[in-house]
Amino acid sequence: MSLGDEGSSSKGTEKPFTALIVDDNFLMRKMHESILKSIGITTQIAHNGKEAVDIFRCGANFDIVFMDMEMPIMNGIEATKELRAMGVVCKIVGVTSCENTDEKEAFKQAGLDILHEKPLTLAKVNSILEQPQN
Repeated sequence: MSLGDEGSSSKGTEKPFTALIVDDNFLMRKMHESILKSIGITTQIAHNGKEAVDIFRCGANFDIVFMDMEMPIMNGIEATKELRAMGVVCKIVGVTSCENTDEKEAFKQAGLDILHEKPLTLAKVNSILEQPQN
């Protein structure tokens, strides 16, 4: 799932690489959005897990989802489980500042492909994009 050759072709027919950023923290959303846009990824924002699930229910699809763990209304664990139950197969990357090992393990078990500590950096994002999907 490398961005690699995802750039526009001379005919402009290739679909842009897309990401959904799910986080209740404004600064984290803006930071992650800025990093992704800097490498040519088209982004959409959800403020909590319920918004993310609703976006997919409305028919949206993404190449990758960056999911915060701790959010109001519906947390990342619940949202990831719901997305996987709905048949969402894109890469879901958990992003958290939580230090509780049991909670992080529950997040992974919900259906994540990868779990990273906040904040994401350009190096982390590039590493994530280079990793094959589970």
